[in-house]
Amino acid sequence: MKSGFVTFVGRPNAGKSTLINQILGTKVSIVSDKPQTTRLRIMGVLHREESQIVFVDTPGIHKPVTQLGERLNDTARSALADIDVACLVIDATAPVGRGDQVVAEALPPKSVVVITKCDKASKDSIVQQLAAASKFDAEEYFPVSGTTGEGVEPLVAYLESRMTEGPAYFPPDQVTDLPEPWFVAELVREQLLAMFREELPYSIATRVTEWEWPRIRCEILVERESQKGMVIGRNGEVLKQVGIATRQQLADKGNGVHLELHVKVEKDWQRRTDSLDRLLDFHEPD
Repeated sequence: MKSGFVTFVGRPNAGKSTLINQILGTKVSIVSDKPQTTRLRIMGVLHREESQIVFVDTPGIHKPVTQLGERLNDTARSALADIDVACLVIDATAPVGRGDQVVAEALPPKSVVVITKCDKASKDSIVQQLAAASKFDAEEYFPVSGTTGEGVEPLVAYLESRMTEGPAYFPPDQVTDLPEPWFVAELVREQLLAMFREELPYSIATRVTEWEWPRIRCEILVERESQKGMVIGRNGEVLKQVGIATRQQLADKGNGVHLELHVKVEKDWQRRTDSLDRLLDFHEPD
């Protein structure tokens, strides 16, 4: 048995979560077109006949402007400790810049560069990205698409070759370390991210406060009273759409999921340590 840990790091919206979901063949991390969608360090487990690879999804590393941003950066950098391979994920459609350099400087030796979103870039652009990323002196370089799966299998085969003899860290029926209530809260946040533009998505947090399957109570936190009405929507229409879309994603767990959504104002939660501890550290709902 060969096993080990692979961490994906990079700038916000580089495609890390989409790629991990593609590798695993199932959804363990939410995705959106908004930077900083990922707020948690989430493990996804790939089970193969003679190996187990634990992929670690991380928040995008960026220049923080709130305590939340600082916490996300700390989470991403801490995920580089005690791993077997680190992968720097770079967006094929965005110029390689100082942000990528900052992330690369934190990587351990023999790291890998993965150029993602290659389905959205021309061959010439991909070649230019690979040339620009060559300054990071990585062990290997892989162009891939997390959306179509192109190039993913060679990447996984290489990462499997880097694993060493060791135990299975997770049982064969477990694909993530994210507790189910947290996953449901993330699904709710994903739907809200899809509905809103500009600043509001970054002021939204979600948490499951009651879990008595199939009854789930999920709180949606906003920072200001003015945002509360936007999230509820006229006649509750936004919450209704969010609830329907979330329940559809939970359909494989059986019919009859009763999801209650409640909007609550928690002023400036992004800047409060007590709020961040409650929203970002795994715990069981009350």
